[in-house]
Amino acid sequence: MRPQSSANEEKQADMFRVELEGLINPNHPLVALSRRIAWSGFDEALAPYYHDEMGRPAIPTRMMVGLHYLKYTYDLSDEEVVLRWVENPYWQYFCGAKWFEYELPIEPSSMSRWRQRIGEDGVEQMLAETIAVGVRTKQLREKSFEKLNVDTTVQEKAIAFPTDAKLSYRMRERLVRKAQKHGIVLRQSYVRKAREALIKVGRYGHAQQYQRMHRWTRRLRRYLGRVMRDIERKTSQDARLREVFSEDLALAKRIYEQKRDSTNKVYSVHAPEVECISKGKAHKRYEFGNKVGIVSTSREGFILGAKAFHGNPYDGHTLKETLEQAERLSGRRVAGDVFVDRGYRKHNYDGGATVHLTGGRMRGMPWSLKRWLRRHAAIEPLIGHIKADGRMERNYLLGVLGDRVNAILSACGQNMRLLLRAALPQNTFLSLLRWWISRFVESITPDLRILNRPIYLF
Repeated sequence: MRPQSSANEEKQADMFRVELEGLINPNHPLVALSRRIAWSGFDEALAPYYHDEMGRPAIPTRMMVGLHYLKYTYDLSDEEVVLRWVENPYWQYFCGAKWFEYELPIEPSSMSRWRQRIGEDGVEQMLAETIAVGVRTKQLREKSFEKLNVDTTVQEKAIAFPTDAKLSYRMRERLVRKAQKHGIVLRQSYVRKAREALIKVGRYGHAQQYQRMHRWTRRLRRYLGRVMRDIERKTSQDARLREVFSEDLALAKRIYEQKRDSTNKVYSVHAPEVECISKGKAHKRYEFGNKVGIVSTSREGFILGAKAFHGNPYDGHTLKETLEQAERLSGRRVAGDVFVDRGYRKHNYDGGATVHLTGGRMRGMPWSLKRWLRRHAAIEPLIGHIKADGRMERNYLLGVLGDRVNAILSACGQNMRLLLRAALPQNTFLSLLRWWISRFVESITPDLRILNRPIYLF
């Protein structure tokens, strides 16, 4: 059924419970931000994902949205955010509670099921709301949408470093476990022999005895092939078992047949969608995950779009979809200047914005354009914050949907941190002085031709 209404909408008082408004500071950033968010809009936007009559009433939408905002703002797991919610009255108020609660609001696994229910389109509504709050609080102006920075990064999956020995061992282990579950008696499971072979591979690799290591790796692959063919023989006469094992047997065949120079390789048994991406980094040559395109405002560093891509596309071929998502979420047509690096040469964007490549010669360019071209470098530390503080550095969510959802929610967490920082109480006089000086410097900057870089104060 549809979600319940939030507890703070109840008018009835309770003499045995403490109201949160009597405990909290009304000027706290979370309290101020909670009053700026249009929570009722989530009820309308997410209503199609619920049935009108079937099932019991769902958890209030504000509770689920608020918990996900807090999770990605403070870099917490599902279990941690629920446990800390009980301890923090400001988090309870932010999520729509009226009285101070002493018990867990939900089971942590409910957050996983909720993400699967609303999918990518649902979490995009959460990112769109952070952009709308930035406009309402005047952190974003109309001019902010005219200068955009775009770049791609890699969202790494939470997998072990892939080797042929590990993949063969894990795939054989998975097939044996599933065969036992469905009552299939195998000719031999190779549990003991495969464990011994995996240990040998590790020891010979550590001793740099690579010929022996490869010999034991080939033995692990043979064990996988024997188990795979045994299951195929014993399920060939049963249509139901063939359907049950079809996906696992197809994955096992890919692992068994792939070579060093194969395409579409498998790097993880539990996450076969993972790709090997090389971005030319000196400290990390290969990363295992998927690409994510990021769009941010050049002036404020506010994220307007975060799009996950699979298939390891060329950076320039991601620009069109990334900017389309930014237009859809911000509600504004991208028609200004878009600044990208040289990895976007021969891009596929054909919209109304002008795409500028950084890293080239700037001689003869107007000063105003040089300023914004140099400003494109600001997206690199922004991506670093998303990874270090927003759970994009290691993605724990399952499947292709988990990759897309995690990228968007990480962007939500970054925008929430910017909104909370702006909501901190400040001295009014200093704020006005800072605003006046910034506007004055911005007005005279194009005339200061002798300077080599733009002026940024405060």
